[in-house]
Formats: sequence, structure tokens, C-alpha cells
Amino acid sequence: MIKRAYVRWIAPMDRTLLHTTLFLVLFSLIVLYSASGEEVSKVLSQVRNLGLAFGVMGLVARTNPQILERLAFPLYGLALLALIAVALTGEVSHGARRWLHLGPLHVQPSELMKLALPMALAAFFEWRSRTLNWRDFLVATLMILVPVGLVLRQPDLGTALLIASSGFYILYFAGLPWKVMGLLSALALAALPLLWPLLHGYQKKRILIFLDPTQDPLGAGYHTLQAMIAIGSGGVLGKGWLQGTQSHLDFLPEHTTDFIFAVFGEEFGLVGELVFLGAMLVLITRGFYIANEGSTPFSRLMAGALSMTLFTYTFVNMGMVSGILPVVGVPLPFLSYGGTSLVTLFSSVGFLMSVHHHRKLVKQ
Repeated sequence: MIKRAYVRWIAPMDRTLLHTTLFLVLFSLIVLYSASGEEVSKVLSQVRNLGLAFGVMGLVARTNPQILERLAFPLYGLALLALIAVALTGEVSHGARRWLHLGPLHVQPSELMKLALPMALAAFFEWRSRTLNWRDFLVATLMILVPVGLVLRQPDLGTALLIASSGFYILYFAGLPWKVMGLLSALALAALPLLWPLLHGYQKKRILIFLDPTQDPLGAGYHTLQAMIAIGSGGVLGKGWLQGTQSHLDFLPEHTTDFIFAVFGEEFGLVGELVFLGAMLVLITRGFYIANEGSTPFSRLMAGALSMTLFTYTFVNMGMVSGILPVVGVPLPFLSYGGTSLVTLFSSVGFLMSVHHHRKLVKQ
């Protein structure tokens, strides 16, 4: 009976995505145990987060993409209202207002927007697919700018960039002309000097420190320098599990969240990093394959955008930890500790599974 229930539960799940995700989850718990200083309670907390995330993934995988499409605009509206509520009554932590208290739960609405925005844009472009014109791209751009502006106000530059990128991917896959993308890119570059005065002091400092971390090695440049030391000291094979000194001696900050890749690199070395990158490459490649076989514009746009978002998460986190990008506070997919981000991430994987599982049903 249990076996039948298990088989029915995993039936809609794409095996490549499922097995790769399980492999990454096992990796994450092993690394988290070391990064947390062998704190069992931290690992158990992450196991609970993973249990919830897997449940959501299974639920989304079983749901027809057509139903998800109908939920797109209500979800976008809910996420937008939640962001407005954060701006008015959200909890302030570390100088930023990002969280809502819902009874015993602490919810970060910007994480919900990472999924709600591309869903709403994909549904919008499917609705307008037969009469698509430049006004539709203008409306879609406004749909992106409003939540991005609210998240920037918190302030949370890293999450704002991720939300904006997920929206841009939908615009690109929907057919935004190259000339328009070139013009927008040129305007964005031209606007950089105007945006500089609008940045918060710590954001300006992060950009300056990115150019030269050694100018403040014990202050703003500390995170980057310690992460680079950790990764470099790991060498090819790493120091071994539980043998990393940067995290265990508390030199490395945020070593269970944003900078967990530095712990991973120190203990497992270049070989371990390549294994992780290989697993992420499998996920992303499989996502694009599923996007290609999607039966509706909504499914194809969402699957393509979510696959690119996985790549963006990975590239930005590894880039900031290794010093080739400014520190913007982006978690590493599957490895970083956290509940809300895990649910969002596994929901994305569940959506890919849903597109793959229901492709023939939709065609019929």
C-alpha cells in the first residue's frame, strides 16, 4: 500500500530532475553539517524545510500547466500586495525591511515574486500571442518594474536583480526584438551615473570593494577576501569534509547561507565544485529540453525562463563568492540554508516536471 502511494506520488516527476535534485539535496545536508559547525539542529531544521519543499514540488508537478496558468495573475497580485505590506508593516532586520509575520511563520514575499512574475508574464504573452505588438512589451515591462522597485526599496538589490532577470527572460523568449534589447541595454548603461546617487551607502561600498577588496580588508572587503582564501586553499581535492578552517574557525561570514560555496570549495576542492556544476548543468539542460517540448506558449516561456533563472542563481552566487561579481546576497541553489528560497526553488523544479508530464495531455 505504501509502495503504491509512493509510486503514484512520484509518477508525474521527471526522473532526471528528481534524481539530480535528490543528489544535490544529499550534498547540501553534508555541506551544511560542516558549515554549521556540526550543529545537528541546523541540519534537522533544513530537513524540515526540504520536506515542505519536496511536498510543494510534488503538488506542482501533479498540477496541469493550464491550471497554473489560471493561477498566474492572482498569484502575481497576491505577491504584489505582500510586497506593499512589507513596505508598510514589514519586520526590519539588519537594516532591511523584507519579512512579514504571519502567525508563527516568517515569510519573505520577494521570494514568491520570483515565481509569480514570470508566471504572470508568460500567461499575459499567451493571452496576447495572436495580436502581440510593442504595447504588450511595454505593459510587460511595467509589470516587471513595479515589483522590482518595491524590492529595491527594502532594500534588497540581489533579489531585485533576480526578479528583473526572470522577467527579462520571459520578454526575450516571447520575441522581444534584438534592436529593442540593444536600445534598452544602451539606456541602462547611460542611466548608471544617474542611478549611483540613488544607491544606499552599503551598496555603493560593495561596488567599490568589488573593484578592490584590499582597500578595506577588515571591513567591507572582509567577506570577499575570506571566501577567496577558503576556495583557493581547497586546491584540487580539498581539505576534506569537516576539515575546513575558514568556516570552523569563524573566519568566513554567512557560511551556511550566501557563502556556503566557499565552505564547499575549501573542503571538496575543484573536483567537488565540478561535480556540483555538472549536476546543475544537467538540471538546466533538462529544463531547456522540457521547454522545447512544451505544448503551449505559457509552458514553453515558463520552462525556459525558470531554466535560465537556475543558471543566474548559480552564476551570481559563485561569482560573488569567488570575487568576480559584487556581493549582492544571493543564495546558492540547493546548498544554501533557508526555507522560503527552497520552496521557491523546488516549486520551479516542480513546474518543469508538470510541463513534461502533461505535454501529451495538453496536445490531445
